[in-house]
Amino acid sequence: MNDIDIAKTCVKKNIKEIAEKIGLTEEDIELYGNYKAKIKFNDIMKGRKGKLVLVTAINPTPYGEGKTTVSIGLVDAFNHIGKNAIGVLREPSLGPVFGLKGGATGGGYSQVVPMEDINLHFTGDLHAITSCNNLISAAIDNHIYQGNAIGIDPEKICFKRCLDVNDRALRRISYEVSDGVIENAGFNITAASEVMSIFCLSRDYNELRKKLGNIMIAEDHAGNPIYTRDLNLEGALVTLLKDAFNPNLVQTLENNPVIIHGGPFANIAHGCNSIVATNLGLKLGDYVITEAGFGADLGAEKFMDVKCRMANIKPDCIVLAVTTRALKHNGGSPKESISEENLVFLQQGLPNLQVHIENLKKYTSHIVVALNKFSTDTEEEIDIIKNYCESMGVEFSVSEAYMKGGIGAVTLANKVVEICEYENDFKQLYEVTEPLTDKIEKVCKEIYHAGKITYSPLAKEKLKMIKRLDENELPICIAKTQYSISDDPKKLGYPKDYEVTVRDIELHTGAGFITVLLGAILTMPGLPKKPNYEIIDIDENNEIVGLF
Repeated sequence: MNDIDIAKTCVKKNIKEIAEKIGLTEEDIELYGNYKAKIKFNDIMKGRKGKLVLVTAINPTPYGEGKTTVSIGLVDAFNHIGKNAIGVLREPSLGPVFGLKGGATGGGYSQVVPMEDINLHFTGDLHAITSCNNLISAAIDNHIYQGNAIGIDPEKICFKRCLDVNDRALRRISYEVSDGVIENAGFNITAASEVMSIFCLSRDYNELRKKLGNIMIAEDHAGNPIYTRDLNLEGALVTLLKDAFNPNLVQTLENNPVIIHGGPFANIAHGCNSIVATNLGLKLGDYVITEAGFGADLGAEKFMDVKCRMANIKPDCIVLAVTTRALKHNGGSPKESISEENLVFLQQGLPNLQVHIENLKKYTSHIVVALNKFSTDTEEEIDIIKNYCESMGVEFSVSEAYMKGGIGAVTLANKVVEICEYENDFKQLYEVTEPLTDKIEKVCKEIYHAGKITYSPLAKEKLKMIKRLDENELPICIAKTQYSISDDPKKLGYPKDYEVTVRDIELHTGAGFITVLLGAILTMPGLPKKPNYEIIDIDENNEIVGLF
């Protein structure tokens, strides 16, 4: 059976029962049907503090590394061994759902349900974020049209519209704002919008309002910054996000609680679910299993250097997901034989595992490598990976959650419980007070292992602008390809001492970080030659088919 067929066999419990399992009453939730609910977090943020487990992965490949599958499997496994565990994950974007990657609700017997709802419109959060973002753009244009009292320079507008669909035609657009005033603009995908990042990096409604008001939208003709608060927008913006800001409660196939909230991409944004959802999980559960998008060079780095800094949290254990297929891909295996045993390609791909282990050790020693096992994996392949991890001084375990559900990840769960009891040794890679170029150099050289960093003329101008505005002391969010630790998707394995190019730099004063764009990365993806929308449909029973 495929993922959607497995999900349809699940005997779901009423979401009120799932809420009760973690100590929530009917007054604490707002129902969205029988199997989804919003949690009214404001009233219940006091209480115990749980252990935080971050699941990340090596660089993604076309075959899928199963990071979300491992995360959900761990939630079920923790509950199998009698631990009160909650999953806290990101919301899927329609871009990948209809594009190339597919949904984000796990796979096999390690999924969250109702998977069709979660992967499509869910509770409307992404619609609210998109509407909030585009109200800002509409207000900018309207202000210019109505006389431009605050002197917005149309050529210095730095805020983009967004849409939760991959659409390359919207990357660059031009239109007339008022008589003779042409604005050159473009769209981000919603998951890359600053509003999405603000939504995920705000701890409460007051901070949400403040951050929304702090979005720099343009400069005036004298070069002074203009913010959304200058258009008196904060009240309308926070109102649009009022209901969406409450985290969503769903369940695994084994009827264990999962909170899903917020969905920034990790290659073009910070790649983590909301701080509100993480803090809520830590209040309600003894263990919180969360994830960060794409490879550890992207999602995990930003989780630790951006999210942990802003939320004042620390991971107690990091689980690094890996597959034999991904390693063989990094070792040069052709697609047609990726599922066959080949110890040469496997050995050649191990350096990609090595670089992520080395990188994570710069943050903590509390690491366990989890092999997401496929049915085609051989014992000899597994032993090679296990011995390699032991040689690097990290723990290793196999997860069979995809095929067996929670029971298939019990050994991994027990190992994570053990590691969580160690004294926390977490540290960050840089201090925000360091010069901006030093922060960029640290991430590019210590995490991406580049040898030289060059700046485009545009990037150099942005560095001057940020210095002029005295906004240097912010964490950085580097946007680059997810398929390599470098800025070139073709550089697999462990590339070293290459040159990276900083193409552009964006100041996000609302979200509170600076985005640095490397190479050819784009904030509005395009659709692939064979998009997933070709296989998604409704059958004769009015059931959705083709989602995965």
